[in-house]
Amino acid sequence: MKKNKIVSFLIIDVFLTVLSGWVLMSCSLEETPTSFTDSNHYYQNAAQCQTVLNACYIPLKSIYSYTYMLVTEGTSDVLYNNGATLDCQLDISPSQPRFGTTMWTQGYKGVMYCNAAIAGIRRANLSDEERTQLLGEGLIMRAYYYWFLTCTFGDVPFYTQDVANDEELLRVAKLGRMPARETRDSLIHELQRVVPKMHQVRSCEEANNHVGAAMGWMMIAKLAQWNEEWEISRDAISHLEDIYGDLSQYPLSDVKFRNKNTKESIFEIQFLYDNTGLKVFTSVAAICTPPHGTGYYYDGVEIPELGQNATTWTSMRPTLYYVQNLMAPNSGDARLDLNMAWSYNGKNFASVSVVPWLGPKFWCPNMQNNNDGNNQKVFRYADALLMQAENYFRLGDNTTAIRYLNMTRTRAKIGDYHYRNDESLLEEIQDERGRELLGEFQRKYDLVRWGIYYERVSDYNNNPSLIRNLRRCHQYYPIPDTEVAKSEGVLDNKAYAAEGL
Repeated sequence: MKKNKIVSFLIIDVFLTVLSGWVLMSCSLEETPTSFTDSNHYYQNAAQCQTVLNACYIPLKSIYSYTYMLVTEGTSDVLYNNGATLDCQLDISPSQPRFGTTMWTQGYKGVMYCNAAIAGIRRANLSDEERTQLLGEGLIMRAYYYWFLTCTFGDVPFYTQDVANDEELLRVAKLGRMPARETRDSLIHELQRVVPKMHQVRSCEEANNHVGAAMGWMMIAKLAQWNEEWEISRDAISHLEDIYGDLSQYPLSDVKFRNKNTKESIFEIQFLYDNTGLKVFTSVAAICTPPHGTGYYYDGVEIPELGQNATTWTSMRPTLYYVQNLMAPNSGDARLDLNMAWSYNGKNFASVSVVPWLGPKFWCPNMQNNNDGNNQKVFRYADALLMQAENYFRLGDNTTAIRYLNMTRTRAKIGDYHYRNDESLLEEIQDERGRELLGEFQRKYDLVRWGIYYERVSDYNNNPSLIRNLRRCHQYYPIPDTEVAKSEGVLDNKAYAAEGL
């Protein structure tokens, strides 16, 4: 595979998505590339560089599906799903990786796009400011894809080169698992060099809601926490505090997925469904909504805002642990009626007794069939502040840890946390993340990072099929056997083999 073929594939992908009405990142691409010989002939100005950067967002629409919601939230301690999707039953193995194939393929497609864009931007004729902003965007997106891949698969192959010829392609194909810690450290150091030079604004102020410095600081902090580099994470979030300020200025109602690119947002996956226009949608709301009956009725209750054309599937529901321990009906938590739905407009749902449905945080008004046009929330400022609470706890400063913990608790009107002991404080930080970030594609990753995934899932998930299948190796997805074969055995799934899978 020659360089011009790879770049042509990348540009054609962008071009075709524009023609089909791609609005994933709300971009309007005026350029219409007609022919390419190699990448040196394309990266001539900032507009062309931005066009290729737009492609870096394309794989996200395949990743952030309802199945990814089941993978990250529905197999955790706070949500479960008794549907037929095999991923939510943990019926996965190297030979049957299920959604793991999509996550691997789309994750590395994102890496490939970013590598090509970064290489082109570095040699393009740009002003210093243009290069800094464009290069920063590419580096941040590459860091995101590797964060996603290491969270999902653990140690993974790591490369940053633009695959420009047959020799390079062969070398990349034979890469083994690189320790995730080394991958993350490399990405952190790379971002630390460029993010401080970028425009320090909130994500909602970036053109077309693309990633910028705010997402860059968040990625540094996320990667550093996985590596237990608490000072690095603390300092990165301090920069986010300079940008975002006091949490109290951001209304809790904005956490609904239907409210797009709000001021608190750090990163959202952009989706849009329009009956008469362009369509880029997911189906997450189909597994987060009470079952649709006829007309405007959902599980026996009329909900006009949801319309009468929605198709719903087996819904995720909060676990008994979540309902009884994290967000009890009498808790007074202002997030309760957003996260969970026992009733609507004073009328109780027919199939709700012990556990409720998920609440309007996740519903998509006037959903057509299973076409959910909500944005998918990935990172919010509240997430960063709870990370800061953990950072200070790990650094031995409990007073400051509690101050950050109380920021989200105060907004939720549940009062301040009062210190009892270190174990209780850490548990409260973990629980508060479950309350604040319910359904935001992170719970499994948190449990794995804390080293409590197997125990918490086995103790608290309410899906009997999942419990029967659960193995310790399931903290990470297996690399698909087809990819292991392509690598001629360089890649492996030793953790799964040890469990007989």
